[in-house]
Amino acid sequence: MHFSPQNNQFWQSDFLIDWSSIESKWHKIWQDEKYFDADPSEKKKFFVTVAYPYPNSPQHIGHGRTYTLADVHARFMRMCGYNVLFPMGFHYTGTPILGMARRVQENDKELIEAFRTIYKVPEQNIQEFSEPVKIAQYFHQEIKSGMIEMGYSIDWRREFTTVDPVYNKFIEWQFRKLKSKNLVIQGSHPVGWCPKDHNPVSQHDTLGDVEPAFTEYVLIKFRYDKYIIPTATLRPETIFGVTNLWVNPDVTYKIIDVDGENWIVSAECARKLEFMDKKVILISEIKGSALVGKKIKIPVRNEHVVILPASFVKSENGTGLVMSVPAHAPFDYQALEDIKKNTRNFEEDVLNSVRAINPISIIQTEGYGEIPAKEIIEKFKIEDQNSPRLEEATKELYGKEFYEGILKNNTNQFAGKKIADVKEEVKKWLLKRKDADTIFELNDGPIRCRCGTECVVKILNDQWFLDYSNKNWKKDAHSCINEMKILPEDIRNEFNHVVDWLRERACARQHGLGTKLPWDKNWIIESLSDSVIYMAYYILAKYVNKKQITAENLEDEFFDYIFLEEGNVKKVSANCKITENLLESIKNEFSYFYPVNSRHSGRDLVPNHLTFFVFNHIAIFPKKYWPEEIVVNGSVLMDGKKMSKSMGNIIPLRDAIRMYGADPIRLAILISAELLQDADFNLEAVKGIKNKLENMLEDCSKYKLNIGSNLQQEDKWLLSRLQQLVFETTSAMEKMRLREALHYILYEFDSDIQWYLKRANAKNRTDVSSTLYNALSIRVTMLSPFAPHIAEEMWEKLGNEGLVSKSLWPLVHNEDIDSLSLQSENLLKSTMDDIRNILKVTKITPKKIIIYTSDSWKNKAYQKILSNVIKGEMNIGVLIKSLISDKETELVKKDPDFVKKTVNDILSEPIESRQAKAETNIIDEKKILLELDSLVQKDFGVNVQVFSESDPEKYDPKNKARTARPFKPAILIE
Repeated sequence: MHFSPQNNQFWQSDFLIDWSSIESKWHKIWQDEKYFDADPSEKKKFFVTVAYPYPNSPQHIGHGRTYTLADVHARFMRMCGYNVLFPMGFHYTGTPILGMARRVQENDKELIEAFRTIYKVPEQNIQEFSEPVKIAQYFHQEIKSGMIEMGYSIDWRREFTTVDPVYNKFIEWQFRKLKSKNLVIQGSHPVGWCPKDHNPVSQHDTLGDVEPAFTEYVLIKFRYDKYIIPTATLRPETIFGVTNLWVNPDVTYKIIDVDGENWIVSAECARKLEFMDKKVILISEIKGSALVGKKIKIPVRNEHVVILPASFVKSENGTGLVMSVPAHAPFDYQALEDIKKNTRNFEEDVLNSVRAINPISIIQTEGYGEIPAKEIIEKFKIEDQNSPRLEEATKELYGKEFYEGILKNNTNQFAGKKIADVKEEVKKWLLKRKDADTIFELNDGPIRCRCGTECVVKILNDQWFLDYSNKNWKKDAHSCINEMKILPEDIRNEFNHVVDWLRERACARQHGLGTKLPWDKNWIIESLSDSVIYMAYYILAKYVNKKQITAENLEDEFFDYIFLEEGNVKKVSANCKITENLLESIKNEFSYFYPVNSRHSGRDLVPNHLTFFVFNHIAIFPKKYWPEEIVVNGSVLMDGKKMSKSMGNIIPLRDAIRMYGADPIRLAILISAELLQDADFNLEAVKGIKNKLENMLEDCSKYKLNIGSNLQQEDKWLLSRLQQLVFETTSAMEKMRLREALHYILYEFDSDIQWYLKRANAKNRTDVSSTLYNALSIRVTMLSPFAPHIAEEMWEKLGNEGLVSKSLWPLVHNEDIDSLSLQSENLLKSTMDDIRNILKVTKITPKKIIIYTSDSWKNKAYQKILSNVIKGEMNIGVLIKSLISDKETELVKKDPDFVKKTVNDILSEPIESRQAKAETNIIDEKKILLELDSLVQKDFGVNVQVFSESDPEKYDPKNKARTARPFKPAILIE
């Protein structure tokens, strides 16, 4: 198939590939050979895992990225000689499937239509979906089939689900271990909460898989008459700079009794307070406009300030009322200025109140004067409170003040202290005086539970929590993260940040699928808490699936013996009814494969699962079993947009495979971005890649290994370039820079082969098969982890034996790199490019092309300059002086510009190229460039003459020869 970008259509070529047949053929061969089954051996092992899928829908192209990355990694390490274990399980536990089943029971038309039209679920299966496990089982098989069709090299003997009885025992053991270390605690803590399901919610429980993160705000209690007007702030220390409050005059506020105090807050805040472990009773209502102009008392300062109207105050944020600190809050300063400018919109008494306000400066920050908010507004050229730059200005000022600001003398006992150090101190002081309270709010709301209900933050009492706030646990987590390998490296700080802010996390709920809390059967362990050390269970799953381990007889001592090497084998054998030999076999297999060498997952799991994975491993396992590497990737966009059902741009993975083939999908997912970047997937790219792979397969049908061919310069060059490409591709693979690796394999290779064929055709050669066979064989080997099906087919077409996926990754053989041929061909290529560029600019039809190579003194000078540049000496004056002092290069005094131009030439090249030139003797440029004649005749239909700069017989009417430099011949075209 060939793709026409002009009309976005395909047309048939003589070479048509049946992708489905090729994929089925190699799936069967891999399966028959049990090639991906991994058991302990003498080889060095590599254990790679990826987040197991939640089977509440089929995987779509977006899911394919994480799993394909992991599979490429597994296949690459296998080809590097490792015994690779790449297993897969399925995550049934949690509430999402329950929520979906309930929606089916309620005949939710949107969900049922999605099952029918997007996911193509047969009608008889949809009817069964009122039972949660039926949903999980159906999509489990859909996902597994898609993984097999994608060519993932998984050891399916180790497949399990998180509701399997032995897995339940494993999770019970994990929680008893954590509780014995006082890392599972009972108490009152805030959690994300679904008011309808009466359950804590985490990322897996929300629509769009959003982690319900939340922030604690301090409620400063201002007093008006017999009422308290609380305002929410993240900056309690700024109470000393408050000049007024803001109220939205169009909002109707609630007067509520909160634990015996009468508060005025928005309706949204009143509802939020009900979940804060407070007794809330509605008393009456008051219009925001009725509060405008009222005087309120500031706690601590014993002063009164006025309430002013502001339409920018949102009732859903905080309490629906806002305190104003115009000296340090750009929004507040600008709002006051806007009122002064728009006098027609406000009553005279409001205007008088505003005119009477003087900002109170309470923070001294280097670089700012008395009123920082005014200064930064002027810096950002902000004209009114609708300016989009106001947020940016606020962020800059707040950041500067937080890290560098020092409180002034008007802040009582806190004067002289840094904001970063005093914030918590001020909060505790205000709480102790009962001048403040706290409230938790979800970040980036609204967030909805999968049942459709908007989530809130709730203070849970007598709830079980994992104590991720434990300081010693955090310290060990930091240590593990800082010692392990994290790809890409930029995300390491993100992990450390998560460890710092993690607090107690609810680990049990009262509804959903999963393992019951072993000491309190009224609770079920929640879905993220039961999925943090399951990688260890893959070792057991093989034996469970063979029915060699059953749940009935398993006790904690079994897991202690296998995972921690604790206990007596005879006692464990007797109590658990497992033979000693089998116990030893399982324990040895675990100690062989553990720890996890590489854990793959998406960036959205850094704030939860991936960090919990580190926490729980270090809590339970000895250090030798702590994870060694985490690989994190971004998400996948479809034509630049986020994938979602509402946008209609979700393509189920299996549908895409049927339409385009697995390998084109794999490559299109991987080639559009490096790890952390969001990959932009589009179908035109898939078609282009499909076309390229088909052409590559056709090439592999043409060339075979012939013995006895004499290697000419272009053969040596291509084989040398091959070694360089192997080195560059391998380096990229080791860093999981797969986009870069694919660029070398698909495009750099093509460019080199096209040049080789151009050279060979210009010389009318017919003996190129052997060189191209060697090049293509290595290219196919390196393509194999990315496009495993078509690579096997190419390998077979080339006439190679066995499976390419079982062959070894190519090694770099430095002895096969011919520096002379590399420099020679690079000179030919660059000279051809220069000729082409001259013709493009001048638009002339050439009748004569003359090339001039540099004089011998310039070649010697070049080598000396190169040697000095490599050593770090680039001072032009020093270099000229050194060259003039040498008789062989003293002629440089007649052409001092030569040195500067040569230094620039050298610096424009890669370091490797400079080093290679330094290690090679001066090449005979004239002899090499004589080979241009056949190339130029083919391309431009004229002959080429080559002269050296010092040739007395040269044809040089325009005195061009004197401008020739080493590797930069002068060119005259007439």
